[in-house]
Amino acid sequence: MFQIRIHGRGGQGVVTAAELLAQAGFSEKKHAQAFPSFGSERTGAPVVAFCRISENSIRAREPISHPDALIVQDATLLRQIDVFAGLVPNGYVLINSKSTREELGISDGVISNSRTLIVPATEIAMEHLGKPVPNAVLLGAFSAFTEMISIESVVNSINEKFKPKVAQSNAKAAQEAFDYVKKMVAANA
Repeated sequence: MFQIRIHGRGGQGVVTAAELLAQAGFSEKKHAQAFPSFGSERTGAPVVAFCRISENSIRAREPISHPDALIVQDATLLRQIDVFAGLVPNGYVLINSKSTREELGISDGVISNSRTLIVPATEIAMEHLGKPVPNAVLLGAFSAFTEMISIESVVNSINEKFKPKVAQSNAKAAQEAFDYVKKMVAANA
């Protein structure tokens, strides 16, 4: 079972990201579940959502305390809460930011033995959507980074969730992020 924890702020599409990821898993004939963890938070408040994807039935129902992957939709959370808590060794960390690891204050000691990638998802979202909503962008990046879910499945889940015009913009943004990550990974290989 592959477990993903998504951190962001209310209004960034954190819950939708988990749902889209689970739908992408379903479309690949995998078992998946997605659920949020929030109270009465308002726009801008920290929000966490979870997604599990597995080849077998998923019986776990509790929040994910030891994720295989983290998606951080808002880098300001790095200074506010311990988003890295419980990350498994060699886990994936995907952060939305234009800053470097050093500028974000991420040292090797903070998340040792992890695979970390920083993607300017908000900028890509602004280019395609005209709004700072990085969720679909980060799912495209996640697809390229982890290879857990194909970009086709991500795009299909976006097309099923949104109306055509919104879906097309989000799908293009996800594809751009996918291509961006593939180039980064190839350059660092």
